[in-house]
Amino acid sequence: MASLPYADVDSTQRAIAGQAEGFGRFAVGGLHGPLVTVTTLSDDGPGSLRDACRNPGPGWIVFKVSGTIRLSTYLSVGSHKTIDGRGERVKLTGKGLRLKECENVIVCNMEFEGGRGHDVDGIQVKPNSKHIWIDRCSFKDYDDGLIDITRGSTDITVSRCYFTQHDKTMLIGADPTHVGDRCIRVTIHHCFFDGTRQRQPRLRFGKVHLYNNYTRNWDIYAVCASVEAQIYSQCNIYEAGKKKKTFEFYTEKAGDREEASSGVIRSEGDLFLNGAQSCLLATSSGEGSVFPPSEYYKTWTMEAPSDSLKQVLQVCTGWQPVPRLLDHHK
Repeated sequence: MASLPYADVDSTQRAIAGQAEGFGRFAVGGLHGPLVTVTTLSDDGPGSLRDACRNPGPGWIVFKVSGTIRLSTYLSVGSHKTIDGRGERVKLTGKGLRLKECENVIVCNMEFEGGRGHDVDGIQVKPNSKHIWIDRCSFKDYDDGLIDITRGSTDITVSRCYFTQHDKTMLIGADPTHVGDRCIRVTIHHCFFDGTRQRQPRLRFGKVHLYNNYTRNWDIYAVCASVEAQIYSQCNIYEAGKKKKTFEFYTEKAGDREEASSGVIRSEGDLFLNGAQSCLLATSSGEGSVFPPSEYYKTWTMEAPSDSLKQVLQVCTGWQPVPRLLDHHK
């Protein structure tokens, strides 16, 4: 039977810190800060999530309330914070989280649904944020993206998340003129993209390692590589609906280049179901054209794609009823 990584991260409250696989592996969140408890579903004020995120310095934020928090504006998350939804079921709606010029942030076991307004994402990571881990969260139905990572933000892992009922799922690198996005590095693994239309993800410039994800019933494409993007797609499951093209390539001109270019995708060990077609470009099959993840991190938890893995990802991604944990931090 297939199993997900991170078997030990729920042993104590802070065991999750620094345990991400991939590019976000150095994210420790609020490990060295006090426990901060959210006691109200109000948008702001004492005991609110917004108030907890506003506190300067590190903090490990937990909840003693379940329900929906209706955000009237983006909720800004500063450096060295963990938003830990384990033990309760908390949904953010209206707007989302903004990770702006911050580092060392962990967001785990939260729900995001129904974000409204121009440029409103579930989690917006920009500009210049780094060492971020988004784990075991559920996302659906935002007006813009579910997770967008742009403007020089890097060293990020998205794992065990569930995405559904959405169009432009995950944009990494927003504009061909933003050549500073060449620094972007993101790992996406053990996620379930359930009928989202496109951008699982769409990448400009940076490097993305995809492994052991399950993407099904997309409506335009599954994964897109644009200007100078490098995507390493490894042991994922792509199950087509009506649209069969799995990989798309868009040509754009970088702001500091004369010639337009697309990105490259290397597919290794991927499973294509229900007529899914890789449609790889000839330039995408070259050994040297896509970065080897092992140059950046030595190990990651991966298995061959299978029906067993598909079943596990349908059940074990997104928010989970994990019990409240003991906090042994002094």
